[in-house]
Amino acid sequence: MADAAPLNTNDILAAVAENPKIRERDLAAKLGISEAQLVAAQCGKGATRIQAHPDQVIGAVMQLGEVMALTRNESCVSEKVGTYADYHSGAHAAMVLGEEIDMRFFPSHWRHAFMVEKETDVGRRRSLQVFDAAGDAVHKVYMRDGSNMDAWIGAWHDLRLGDQSTEVQVERRKPAETPKADASKVDILRKEWARMTDTHQFMRLTSKLKMNRLGAYRIAGQPFVRPLETSAVDQALQTLSKQGIDVMIFVGNRGCIQIHSGPLMNLKPMGPWQNVLDPRFDMHLRLDHIAEVWAVDKPTQRGPAVSLEAFDAEGGLILQIFGVGKEGRDSRAVWREIVGNLPGLSETETV
Repeated sequence: MADAAPLNTNDILAAVAENPKIRERDLAAKLGISEAQLVAAQCGKGATRIQAHPDQVIGAVMQLGEVMALTRNESCVSEKVGTYADYHSGAHAAMVLGEEIDMRFFPSHWRHAFMVEKETDVGRRRSLQVFDAAGDAVHKVYMRDGSNMDAWIGAWHDLRLGDQSTEVQVERRKPAETPKADASKVDILRKEWARMTDTHQFMRLTSKLKMNRLGAYRIAGQPFVRPLETSAVDQALQTLSKQGIDVMIFVGNRGCIQIHSGPLMNLKPMGPWQNVLDPRFDMHLRLDHIAEVWAVDKPTQRGPAVSLEAFDAEGGLILQIFGVGKEGRDSRAVWREIVGNLPGLSETETV
């Protein structure tokens, strides 16, 4: 992405008018600007700058009733229908712990936010959109037919900023962190890994050892990790669709992680995309972006937490899938069997 937008506001507005059916993200890429710059150009013409911190944004969203939550990265999009509830603020991480809307937010990456109204073939579409320092979308919330319109109007008045300029300053997009590992510390990694009692301890462990997730996977070896063929993710999705068991799917970016809990019922492949099209959950995954897949086993107090994790060619995490351990419908054992049957790589094929 260029350091500055090559187009002025009028140029951007003209492009928007000429391309009413192109998604904002795609139009921005076509114009060589960030999506935040595209939206900002429309301030006063459908877009309104608002406060960007999760405390304010999510506080307002919780009043909207049923909405659609959208979080994405370059390779995967997660869309969940539900209501935002049980919000927990935090300087480093905040969260929503609802039955359907289950989120983790990282406030330092919430830099620009807008309320957007756009006329479409099916009527006016209203959304709250949050972007990071590079102008990339962090999280979006879309109003639905049953959403609370009075709350939307109230949020517009409460969150609206005095600055409604049509330009935003964006920073150069930071690349994904390359895999970091230290083979001299592999024995410590394995020893401490085996002692874990909670999956959240893993990131603290890798940080202490000056490694990161993918770097640790590449050196840990069995029984902790197993490298899989890139086709394993699609194979797993198809098996899950046939068996109807509950899983948790984590899709995120630097500023947000969105979690789906439940079964995957309706798969529909289209070109390079594998799509989940369920009544209250959609997921769109670019299978051709998957460069590495790992089956990961972490010990917890409730038993092994087995995950399937996919990474892109730059080492960025695309998604994670876990079995769900809930009283009365624990699917972890079945999920562990599914993962165990996925095709692995030979030693000569591993990175």
